[in-house]
Parts: sequence; structure tokens; C-alpha cells
Amino acid sequence: MPRYYLLLAFLLITLTASAGVVRGRITDPQGAALAFANVAVRATTTSTATNEQGNYQLRLQPGQYELVFQYVGYKPRIEQVRVAGGDTATVLDVTLTPDSYKLKEVVVRSTDRDPAYAIIQQAQQWRRYHLREVAAFRARAYIKTLARFLEVPGKVFGLIKVGPDIKPGIFYLSESVSDMSFRQPNVIQERMISSRVSGDTKGISFNRAGRGAGLNFYENVLKSGFSERGFVSPIADGAMLFYKYELEGTTQQGGVTVHKIRVTLRRRTDPVFSSGHIYIVDGTWRIHSISLNLDKNAQLDYVDQFHIEQLFAPAPGPSDVWVIQSQKITVGFTAFGFKGSGYLTAVLSNYKVTPTYPNRPAPTVAPPVAANEPADAPVTRETAADIRKQKPKLAGLSREVRRQTKLAERDTAGLSIGKLKRGEVMLVEKGVNERDSSYWDSVRPIPLTAEEQKDYHVKDSTEVIRNSRPYQDSLDRVRNKFSPSSLLLGGYTYSNTFYKRYWYVAPVFNILNYNTVEGAVIQPQVTFTQRTDDRRFYTITPSVRYGFSNELISPSLAATWQYAPAKVARVSLQAGRFIENFDASSQLTPFINTYYTLFKNRNYAKLYRRDGAQISYQNEVVNGLTLQGTLSYYDRRQLENTTIDLWVDKPGVAFTPNQPLNAELPYGTGFGRNQAATVELTASFRPGQRYISRPDGKINLSSKLPTFTGTWRQGLSGVLGSDVRYTLLEAGIRQTIGMGLLGTSSYKVAAGGFLGQPELSFMDYRHFSGNRTYLAADFTDFQLLDYYRYSTRNRFLEAHYNHHFNGFFLNKIPLLRQLKWQEVASLNYLTTPEAGHYVELGVGLEHVFKVMRVDFYTGLQSGERVGTGVRVGIGF
Repeated sequence: MPRYYLLLAFLLITLTASAGVVRGRITDPQGAALAFANVAVRATTTSTATNEQGNYQLRLQPGQYELVFQYVGYKPRIEQVRVAGGDTATVLDVTLTPDSYKLKEVVVRSTDRDPAYAIIQQAQQWRRYHLREVAAFRARAYIKTLARFLEVPGKVFGLIKVGPDIKPGIFYLSESVSDMSFRQPNVIQERMISSRVSGDTKGISFNRAGRGAGLNFYENVLKSGFSERGFVSPIADGAMLFYKYELEGTTQQGGVTVHKIRVTLRRRTDPVFSSGHIYIVDGTWRIHSISLNLDKNAQLDYVDQFHIEQLFAPAPGPSDVWVIQSQKITVGFTAFGFKGSGYLTAVLSNYKVTPTYPNRPAPTVAPPVAANEPADAPVTRETAADIRKQKPKLAGLSREVRRQTKLAERDTAGLSIGKLKRGEVMLVEKGVNERDSSYWDSVRPIPLTAEEQKDYHVKDSTEVIRNSRPYQDSLDRVRNKFSPSSLLLGGYTYSNTFYKRYWYVAPVFNILNYNTVEGAVIQPQVTFTQRTDDRRFYTITPSVRYGFSNELISPSLAATWQYAPAKVARVSLQAGRFIENFDASSQLTPFINTYYTLFKNRNYAKLYRRDGAQISYQNEVVNGLTLQGTLSYYDRRQLENTTIDLWVDKPGVAFTPNQPLNAELPYGTGFGRNQAATVELTASFRPGQRYISRPDGKINLSSKLPTFTGTWRQGLSGVLGSDVRYTLLEAGIRQTIGMGLLGTSSYKVAAGGFLGQPELSFMDYRHFSGNRTYLAADFTDFQLLDYYRYSTRNRFLEAHYNHHFNGFFLNKIPLLRQLKWQEVASLNYLTTPEAGHYVELGVGLEHVFKVMRVDFYTGLQSGERVGTGVRVGIGF
């Protein structure tokens, strides 16, 4: 019998110890919902936020609590609440009133500036400290993302038909819970422990807490994610050159004095937030909260409005350190006939923080204190010169950051989220999408709105039907309707979605072309793709090429097998007869060559025939290091022109023989017929590459370091009668560098050469992708260089530099800024024994008509100008 009493007591204890729920609605005095307001348990790291309808919920263990209700621009409210156990629900509705900010409390002597400027100046002086006051932390992050279509066009650009499954309403809804860690300097790691995507039980959310690190207002420049431009923070070092400030008032919140400052732009052309408020804590000069907007003047890509709110609060513990509690981003977008809106809200809680300093550093000169001044009087009465004298003592800050960061790295029990591999910034655990609705009801800090509940219910309950063969077949019948316009522009795809099988027919521009060797060419090809649920696939592409003038049939087959689901690991095979350009990487596409041949009398492309096969293997052996090996054998034959037909005969211009002109082969590049067996090994190494590990694959991200490449290509003399013998060694480096408001630079450099006395034909030379037409296929290569003139069998060095100013200059010109054009500049360099020193200088505009780029180039060789030209191409 005693054991039954013991069991009963255990059950009672368990029941009373189980968590209860506090829920309710937060409104303004008019009863309107306050969306994404913050609700926190006082003196703890537990917090949540309201949804779009103002509803909140907070799961707490039994006990007495003080809840702090906050909303940017409103007076905080503290409520006592008692939570009972046994999964009980306590309803607590709260009304928040706009905060009464009193302007008369702040007076600035000896200046006619608005008092806000003195406050902002203090915040600027403390910005560097606040950016690095936390050496490391760990937190729990909940993120919810929603995107909805408000309008859906029938066709994109009036040509491409929109699929039948794309309709107005929510098209993406996901939630995620992650443990994240941070350590200086901006090293963020994350482990996703649960994920839910509406209507896709196998789906994994793309939410990522670390992505919000790009919106740190203590940085000088922020990236919105919707524009190539960076935007100046209102407390950046030079922010007063870009913003105007107005102090709207001061109030007391939670024992601190908070200044409400209105932020407006000085010029519409500047890369700044257009309007909003920033709230600064008096005395410590840190950000209390922000509410800022970007509009169409910000040159956002396909986004009309962007609004961000952030709320900060003291971190747990005795140190004077604040951390972000919640962040909300809302957008409205218009693109290609689609209109919609969306939001992302994040709540961070359960912080464990390692501060950089145990105590806040003192200012160099203490602020003056007036006699008989009230204790709560603001400390912003000084002149600008007085404020400059009060800079904080930050000597040794970097050293202290490094020391505390190392100590935090050793605190594996407190700050670790589990062992992640080098470069792994996020690990999505297996089974994250296997949680049921009861789990989400227990961990979700922000309750679902009625719209979200309906979306989950409808999509989850109909997922089996939507994934069934009859339903997918019905959609495919609509998707697979043939459209001549689709075949003309992008090709035609026939889908069997249920079995993940796809047949793709190349567009007309790829099927039909013209050259002087074959005359009119027809090359129909169909690519069959079979995919699996774990991202593996294989493709098979049969093709038959026929030249009507030379009456030659060229059948071929290409196949690729991606056999590893979590990384790039594939085998490729190519076999058959091919009509190839001597420079296989040439910008001279069949379409461009067809146009210039038929209308300009310019047969720029020089072709040869090869029969044989090659097999390639590619694998990312370790993070950032990719190896590729290719083994090939071809019987190669020289071709001659067989036609001089054209549509427009340009006087004084005649076709040239089908032999490239090359400075190193003054007597011609003809080779008759030969065989070539070659092996090529290529290595690409990207040190410091960051990546995300997911159960369904690996996603490579950026690296602050350049990518290094190396190539060894060997001609194998005597193998199967091979006539070539050579060794080509090449090394390269490339990188993209962000330069803040000045834009983005990218460069690539390659150097190498052939060893000894090579025996090879012209197609084996090292070619340099040139361009003689006004149509540019790739703006990162040469634009005035002849296609084959300086191809070499000797040593070489080529370098390319491009800088995108992202509107730095044109945005300052009222008439031009409305066009959203952006400036670009480029430099191309080549040196070989025959070319000497060849240089191209280019300037241009991109985003012309949203998709075009136009550049003007000047070419110099050994200091003398050798040509100029305009190039037009795609430039988003």
C-alpha cells in the first residue's frame, strides 16, 4: 500500500510541476493589435513576441512571475502573473499606450543643433565598444517566415505561362528552432533542432539565425539582403553626413532614460534608411530599439518596402551588457507581375553571455555635473567639443576581446552547441522535420494567426493528395502544354512530377544555327533527368547534329551521374562526333556567330571535328577542396568552308578560311588529321569556406579568402596512336571583395605555360576568351581581343578586374537615379611572348532596362591604343 501512496505523490508532483501557459492579446488604446510586440519574463532570458493579430503565448513552470510587455514607441508595462501547473492556461490581455516622450527634459547649451545630434554623437563614440562588448554568447532562436502572393499574373513577360499551382495566398510558411553560438569577430554557428514547412512534411526550413548578423546597427554599413548596396547605420562614424536627426522626447523605461530620435535622410540619393526612429539609452549611449524603413529610393531589387524593428534588453548576469531580444522584418515586393508581402520574425532567448569587460570602461573625461541638478536630468547638455572629450577608454579592447573569446571557446559546457566541423556554420540535424503538431504547440513562442493555422491545416491535410499521382498528373497536363514562345526563349520541359522525371528540349536558338563550314545546322537534343528524394540524379542527353552544306551527321551522347546526396560528387561521360570551336570556352556562341555570319559577312568561329570520348570525375574531397579528373581520346580532323551563302552581303567584307590566325603560327594553323589522348587534373581550393550541412545536402557559402586553382594537362604520346606530347601547368586565383558603400570588386588571375618543346595542334593551345562583336557573353573576360591571335604554346599571364559601384555615383544624379542604372569599371591584362603587354580598360552601365549591361572599352598594346568598342550583354 505505501508504494501506491508513493506513486500517487509522484503523479501529483509531476502534474503540479508541469508547465502552464500564459496567453493573451496586446493592443493599443483603440483596440488595434500590436503585431510582433515583445513579452519577456523580467530578470530572465525567457521571451516571446505577438503574431500579426497581436496574440502571444508563453509556457512557464508553475510560480509567480513579472511579465514585461514592450513595443517600439510604446510605454512598457509590467504585470504580475501566477502560473499554475498541469498545462493550465492563464489569459492576460494587455493594452499598451504610446510613450509620452517629453522634449523639455533635454537642453543643449552653446549650439543651435537639435539635441538629438549630441545624443547620436555619444552613440557614435561608444559604437565600437557596443559592437564588441560581448565576447561570446549562446542562445535559443525561434524564427518564423511567411510569404504570400497578393496578385499572380497569367504569364511572365506575356510569354512564360505561370504554373497552375501558383495562386494568391501564402506560398511559403516555415518555423524553426535552433541553438546558436556567437564569438568575436562575428563567428556564428547554429544547430537547427526542429523545423516545419507548411504542406511539406519532408521539407526543411531555410531559416537561419546567423543571417540576421548582417543587420547589426553597430556596424557602419548594413546589408539588407535585397540590394547590392550597403546602407549606412544611423550611428555609423560618418552618419551625420547622411542623416538628419530630431529628438522627439525622452522617457523613463525600466530604470533607464530612453531618447526617441526621429531619423530622416538628407538626400534621397544616399544609401541610407529613408525614415524611422532610433531609441538611445542615456548615459550608456547604447541602442534600446530601432524602427527603420527602406523605400523605393533605396534601389531595392524587386522590393518596394522594407521595414525592420529590433528590441534590445540587458543580458542575464551582473555585467552591463545588452543583447537583442527580437527582430522583425516585413517586406512588400513587386516582380515580373507578381505582387506580395512577407515577414520574418525572430525571438532569441535563454542567453548565456561572456562579456568582453567585467565592467564598463569609463570615459576619458567625465561628463560635467551641474550644481543642484536633478538626479534624473539627462547628461547631454555639453557642446560637441565637450562630447568629443568624453570618448570611452578603449585601449586594449581588441586584446581583451581575443582573450575572452579564447576563454569562451574553452567553456564547452556553457557556450557550446555541440561539436561542429571547421567551416560548418550551421548543422541541420536529422529528423528535424519529424516533430508533430503537439511538439510545436509546446515550443512555439509566437502563436499562429488564423491565416497561418488555416494554411497548415489545409496544406498538411492535403499533402498526400497533392503528392499523389492523379493530382500531380493533373497539374502536369497543364504544365506540359506546348507553347511556341517557350521553345523559342528557354526551351520546352515535359514533366512527370510524381516519378521526378523530366524531358527538356533545348530552345530554337540552340537547335538551329549557321556557319560557313556546315551551312545551316540543325541539332535537336533532348535531356532526360531522373531525380531522387535525396538530391541525387542522373541526366542523359542524346543529340544529332546535321550540316546541310557539308552533309555530315554527327551523333553524340552525354551523361552525368550525381551519386552523392550531401556533396558534389559526380561522374560524366561524353562520346560521339562533335563539331567544336578551336577555343572551347569562347564567348562566341553559335547564336552570335550565326548572326554575324548571315548579316555581317563575318565567319568568326573556326571549327574542327573530333570523334571519340571522354570521362570525367569530380568530387569535393574535403570542405573547400574540389578535385576533377578527365581522361579523353579523340580522332581530330581539319574542316574547310563549304558555303558562302548569307542573307545580307556587306560590301568590302569577305569570309575568311576556316583556319584561325595566330601570331605564333604565321604559316597557318592547319593540322590535317591527328589523334590525341590526354589526361587533365584540376584542383580548386577555397580556404575558410563556410557551409551548411543538411540531411538532404551541403550548401557552400562564401569565404573571406580567395579561391586557388591548379591545372595539369598532359598529352599522352603513343597511347592508342596519340600524336600529341605536351605538359601544361597553370595556377590561378580569384576573389570577390566587398568594399562597403564603394561597391564590390572581383578579380581573377591565371598564369602558367607549357614545359619543354611541346608537340600539339592548335586546339591544344592555351586560349584566351576574346570578343570581336558588340554582343558580350561574359563581361569578366576580354572584350576587344581577337579570338585566336594570341593563343599560346608558351608562358602566359592573364588578369581580369571588375568593380561594381552599385550606383555610388549615378544615385546622386536625380534624373539618372530613377533609372536604377549602376556603374561598372573593368581592366583586362594579358602577356605572352607574342602579345607583349596587352591591356583593356572599360567603363559601363548595368541594370539598363533591368537586365542589360553596356560597356565602352579601349585597348592598349605596349602603350599604344589598338582599338575601341562598345559591348552589350546581360547585366542584372
